[in-house]
Amino acid sequence: MMGMGKRQLVVLLLVMAALFEGSRAVTVCDISDEGLTACKPSVTKPDPVDPPSADCCKAVSGANFTCLCSYKNSYLLPYLGIDPDLAMALPSKCNLSIPTPTC
Repeated sequence: MMGMGKRQLVVLLLVMAALFEGSRAVTVCDISDEGLTACKPSVTKPDPVDPPSADCCKAVSGANFTCLCSYKNSYLLPYLGIDPDLAMALPSKCNLSIPTPTC
């Protein structure tokens, strides 16, 4: 139970940092804010864009998917409008041969 409270606090702090960063770039799991913006149409329900854009696939090619797994059950990705399952499917949709962990 205490772990969940700490996780929520960390997520809240990350969201607050993202909101107050201003002109500084924000990254989540090695995906820049530009990459997140490029991929958002492909990872947002109910009608995700398929296939992802070239800019999204470029961003995904450098993403840390082990890191994304750690956010899969958190409030951060949904707060950002990102469906974790759609995000984890991006490498195959971008025809990238990068290993993605099973979360």
